[in-house]
Formats: sequence, C-alpha cells, structure tokens
Amino acid sequence: MSQLWHYDEMKQVGTDYADSKEVEAYDARMQKIRDVRSEIEKILAFLHISQDQTLLEVGCGTGEFTIESAGRCSKVIAADVSLPMLEFARQKAKKLDVKNIEFHNAGFLTYEHSGELVDAVVSQLALHHLPDFWKLIALRRVYSLLKEGGRFYLKDTVYSFEVDGYKDFFEKFIEGFRNVAGDEMAVDAETAVREEYSTLGWIMEGLLERAGFHIDRKEYFEGFMAAYECTKC
Repeated sequence: MSQLWHYDEMKQVGTDYADSKEVEAYDARMQKIRDVRSEIEKILAFLHISQDQTLLEVGCGTGEFTIESAGRCSKVIAADVSLPMLEFARQKAKKLDVKNIEFHNAGFLTYEHSGELVDAVVSQLALHHLPDFWKLIALRRVYSLLKEGGRFYLKDTVYSFEVDGYKDFFEKFIEGFRNVAGDEMAVDAETAVREEYSTLGWIMEGLLERAGFHIDRKEYFEGFMAAYECTKC
C-alpha cells in the first residue's frame, strides 16, 4: 500500500537542471563561486576516512567530492535525486577511471542501504530541498546508517542573518551572485529563496541534536551558509 502522505523528494524543488548541458553549465558556475578543492580537503580532514572504510554522499550532484573521496576509501556510495546530475557524475568518474563508486538515484528519504553500516556520511547543498519536518526524518535516517562514532559532515544553505532585515539581505544576496557568476546564477538564487526550504541556524542545530548527533563544530558564513561537523554518539 502506497503512503500517499509521504513527502516526494524526487519531485523538482528550485531550479530544474533537466539535461546534461544544463548540468555542465551548473558545474562550471559552481567552480566560479566556490573553492571546491579547498572545501573537499577540509571535509576529508574532518572525516579521517581511511582505505578500508565506506563513505555515503547524499546529494552527490556533479560528483566532485564523490570522485575525490573515492581515492581515499574502499567504496563511495553516491546518491542523488536528479538523474541528469547522477549521470553527469557517473560519466565524469568513468572518464577518470574511478571504479569504486556505487551510484543510486535516491535521496535522504528514499535511499535503501544494504550491507554494513557506513563510516561517514557527507551531504552538501541538498537538505534544504526538504521541509523542516522531513529534514528531521532525513537526519534520523542518516544517523541510522552510520556506525557508532561515525562522522557526518553537513553543509547547506542555512540563514543566520538578522531576520528583520531580510528584504535588504536577499536583494544583496542575489546581486552578489549576479556580480560573481552572471544573470543565470542570480536567477538560480532568486528561485532558491522563493521555492526551496532553507531554514534558520538555531532550527538546524536543534534538528541535528534531536536526530542524535553531537555537533563537534559549526560554522556560519555570509548569512546564508552553514557547515556542521557531527559525530554519532
């Protein structure tokens, strides 16, 4: 019997990257506005992942972190709800002859795990596609997939600015993307503010703690982004 009340995480929320050319353009824009290499090294330093361990990435996107981390561990399980993103990541890994990645068209609520629990979980810029209630369900599922003492790195759009000034903040936020990466990125930012489910820092911290995680370190930057380094207690 289907559960008609269950949230459909496979539906498109925000900008729809429907084909390989759009995904490729998105990948190029991300390279402009982020220091991807530095971000990856920072995450791997926290995870302390080793060659005999397994890592799960939820929301693997275009596969940058997935492919780099595959060289540091036994296996990477890469999940994404977007088939075009997943195929782009799969082809990128194939070109680089990276073979220890297992790809799944799934997300926080739909990924079905088999075998031993994983040593680490990473998710970047994916959780904000879920409303807050389903964020908690997602985080509890992540917790259940980790070994005791396993590590979880979460980076997402999380608001930490003064809410009274939200109009000015969002105008500057969108214009900032326009200045760095052009009109298309500005439109993506507008869509994200209007249609996605980014939450507030104090809510995200509460969700992580209620899911059972210990927050080892948290970082808020630029008023709209946050990173949490967490351990399964």
